[in-house]
Amino acid sequence: MKKRFLTIVLGLGTLTAMAQEKMTCCLPSATEKFASFASEKTFIMSHQEPLPFIYDSPKGQDIAYKTADGTDAHAWEVKADKSTSEYLFVIHEWWGLNDYIKQESERLSNELGINVIALDLYDKQVASTREDAGKYMQSVKTERAVNIIKGAFDYVGSNAKVFTIGWCFGGGWSLQAAIIGGKQVDGCVMYYGMPEKDQSRLKMLNCDVIGFFAKKDQWINEKVVGDFEQNMKDVGKKATVYEYDAEHAFANPSNPIYNKEAADDAHSKAVAFIKQRMK
Repeated sequence: MKKRFLTIVLGLGTLTAMAQEKMTCCLPSATEKFASFASEKTFIMSHQEPLPFIYDSPKGQDIAYKTADGTDAHAWEVKADKSTSEYLFVIHEWWGLNDYIKQESERLSNELGINVIALDLYDKQVASTREDAGKYMQSVKTERAVNIIKGAFDYVGSNAKVFTIGWCFGGGWSLQAAIIGGKQVDGCVMYYGMPEKDQSRLKMLNCDVIGFFAKKDQWINEKVVGDFEQNMKDVGKKATVYEYDAEHAFANPSNPIYNKEAADDAHSKAVAFIKQRMK
């Protein structure tokens, strides 16, 4: 009887572990939900096509690294002036890893004195039209994105301390990267991205979150934001949320609806949030 009982317990434990592994690998309905917005014409048309811009960086460079499944990933890296084991993972919005993201990555590196890796979840595809942006965003496979993120953690090493930041599509993935990174992540910044609703996943967070949202956002609206705040409270995690009288993508300088006042305020708060948690 004892042997039979032990076998049942071990079997349940194995099933639980398998379920957790499946959840981790096949995860987030939150990011897939956000990607589904690209099927809505109103969402596509709410993103004005980016103004042409070329950034000639004195410090940044393209890098390649292996993902968790052994394939190649692309990213853009800026090394801090002084050696440090602290990194900021930057995750692009729905346009892809364009020169605006590269410029912002270098700006953050200089302001924080931190290494920055701008991850490329589009595998070198960069959109210049709304239609392409929607197509690229919807083509991102969750498993591929997770492997790219896990590969970035392997690239920086287990001793690195990591922060995450992202906008729009990347805002949701910033939160997911923080969940994936576990104890290596010291802070998460998300701009108007889809929050995680699954409390079992939010329980896996090991850091505080700061979020910046727009009151005029039809998709990541006040109810979505309010639910996120409540879910974080329910699982004993800290989320600091700011909402601006602005439109979705208000912090994007390539967007004609760019709101400089809101963007500057959010940026200063994001920088302060990260600085407070650095060594």
